[in-house]
Amino acid sequence: MIIRLLIGLGGIALLVLIVLAALEAPIGESFSRITEDLWGWVTLVDLYLGFVLIAIFMAYCEQRIGMAVFWILPMFFLGNIWSALWFVVRFSAIRKRFASAGGA
Repeated sequence: MIIRLLIGLGGIALLVLIVLAALEAPIGESFSRITEDLWGWVTLVDLYLGFVLIAIFMAYCEQRIGMAVFWILPMFFLGNIWSALWFVVRFSAIRKRFASAGGA
């Protein structure tokens, strides 16, 4: 229960940061500055590699292809707020799946 709460709080904190950033500067302006620097590209590649890895984990955990698609596709646009929501919603099922596989 504590892990689920921490994930949820992390998602909410990320949402707050996104709102604060949006109030400070338009995303297009900030994004163009990020892509001017090689470390900005490294950060973006790291972010999307993480999305791909979480997508693989989601596909493994979801039992129906439709639900997997429902959770995976928006993540590439909504980011880790969406993946945090998935973990909060599916946390019990994930624990059961790993417990039955001998992992948890």
